[in-house]
Amino acid sequence: MSVSPVIAMDAHAPIDWLARADRLADSIAAEAARHDAEDSFVADSYDRLKAEGFFSAHVPAELGGGGAEYREIAQVIRRLGAACGSTGLTYSMHSHLIAVAAWRWRNQNAPTDGLLKRVAAEDLILVSSGGTDWLKSAGTATKVDGGFRINARKIFSSGCLAGDLLMTSAVYEDPEAGPTVLHFAVPFKAEGVKIHDTWRVMGMRGTGSHDVELSEVFVADAGISGRRPQGPWHPLFHAIAMLAFPLIYSAYLGVAEGARALAIEIAKRKPADEGLVQLVGEMENAFAAAENAVEAMIAQAETAMPGELTTSKAMIGRTLAGEAAIRTVELAMEVAGGPAFHRSLGLERAFRDVQGARFHPLQRKPQLRYTGRVALGLDVDG
Repeated sequence: MSVSPVIAMDAHAPIDWLARADRLADSIAAEAARHDAEDSFVADSYDRLKAEGFFSAHVPAELGGGGAEYREIAQVIRRLGAACGSTGLTYSMHSHLIAVAAWRWRNQNAPTDGLLKRVAAEDLILVSSGGTDWLKSAGTATKVDGGFRINARKIFSSGCLAGDLLMTSAVYEDPEAGPTVLHFAVPFKAEGVKIHDTWRVMGMRGTGSHDVELSEVFVADAGISGRRPQGPWHPLFHAIAMLAFPLIYSAYLGVAEGARALAIEIAKRKPADEGLVQLVGEMENAFAAAENAVEAMIAQAETAMPGELTTSKAMIGRTLAGEAAIRTVELAMEVAGGPAFHRSLGLERAFRDVQGARFHPLQRKPQLRYTGRVALGLDVDG
């Protein structure tokens, strides 16, 4: 496949990232069904995104990036998700890593500028090791001369087939501090890194979220970007909750939006009987609920500071947005009727893709527990 060359960033000319996303949407949508049927990674979509500079879009302009605002990236992800759920979700996983690094650099004077400059200069693609790491992390870090040896298997590593750096963690049994999670980046070209072809799933099949195995991978002491106690909530994860989940759920909002648009197009060709009209109205309510929940999450990310209450609000939004997006697609299937059962229409794929909204942390029951504890003034780690 041929793609246009990478477009140079002009610090003096604002880039219309939404227009760029719209230009790519049709070609990305055209390949979505094939990737779904083949269980294949959306590599061609990623090539197009890279050629248009999207992987450094949210890197601050003063660090060499595209200078896109947080809200712009959320809107881009939504539009990509409407065209291809897998592309939108996978791109959100790269984007949230950039968003957290950029926010911490701007607001906390964190030394994340080196990573951001590398992303811009080298056009790097970052891969998250997935929500299964979360507060407890997974894998072991063993102290050796000059650093650590890492042994771990990281599941749900979306986009790993195109990745340059795996942003991950492992647990070090610190003899003084006890179980300690170490955060670090590992190049996919490093010795001991292996991708296992495991992604055979219900939906979001094109994300290429395979397992990544780290076998005796060496990470130098200087490569450890953070340390925290294993298990309890940590300020880093409050920042992740605030910034990552509006972007991730923008992808699911996009899936719902694409399904809604297709269902309305089909409904307009049918007799407007009262039952159909009410079904469409119910679908509109569900979509508005999803849209409002994501908008509230984005607005909070733009203005708030990380903390227990901010995390509670972000996680409430994550639950409400996910449930409403799922309901939107369910109703889109009903509005379309029997044809929705055919793969060729695309609603069946949207129905499967949107189910992924159920599984990101905090899932509904842990979210209810966390939110309830915050409301009651209880220890969130209790």
